[in-house]
Amino acid sequence: MPTKPRPPAAPEDLHEWLSFEDPTEDRTWTFDLTFLLSSWTCIYGRGCPGIDEDSAPELEIGCCTHGAYFTDDSDRDRVRAAVELLTADQWQLAGIGRRDGALVTDDDGSWMTAVHDGACIMLNRAGFPGGAGCALHRAALERGERPLDLKPDVCWQVPVRRVDSTDEVGHVTSTVREWKRRDWGEGGEDFHWWCIEEPEAFVGEATVLTTMADELAVLVGQEIYDLLVGAVAERQRTATLVAHPTVRRG
Repeated sequence: MPTKPRPPAAPEDLHEWLSFEDPTEDRTWTFDLTFLLSSWTCIYGRGCPGIDEDSAPELEIGCCTHGAYFTDDSDRDRVRAAVELLTADQWQLAGIGRRDGALVTDDDGSWMTAVHDGACIMLNRAGFPGGAGCALHRAALERGERPLDLKPDVCWQVPVRRVDSTDEVGHVTSTVREWKRRDWGEGGEDFHWWCIEEPEAFVGEATVLTTMADELAVLVGQEIYDLLVGAVAERQRTATLVAHPTVRRG
């Protein structure tokens, strides 16, 4: 009796996606459902080994080894205004930052946050009385504000990335997915550790769709986020979704 051919193996990095049309403009939204419904969570200060050459969770540097580049002038100006309001209790390196400049340009003229002693100048280091972590993040929480309103765009968006592409007739496709090593350019391949690839970071008690609700709503607009939540609920009622590849490998 002839044997049935085996079905092809699923790709290791298999993801499920959800797409729908924008109700108000010529745009298609596509979402990485596998990542958004995963249990990924930032483990900064909870064992994150950082992206530098050697594992160093005790330094509490996380992914702040390099300065943050700004997406546009508005992003830069918003952060510059926020920096001006920081106190010495909130910002460990305030003296150095105000003397030498917290925002600088690189050799190509692109604006970024300065780097001091191996990490972003906005990062309060381990041992700081106010605690390690981003000074802008801390200031926002103390004022009852959202950290995303003070921090550089890239800092609050990671690990979610939005990519817009326009076809030959002007239709826009906006893809919202996980931030991969390749999104950092050549430097991403040099990272010692990247949280999207490691099961240690998939320990959240809720999904990314829930824990990053504010960030996603700013990234795509509140109306689209609400449509996404409704579409996800419908998908979950009718289908069993695949787990994130990192979790499957773990």
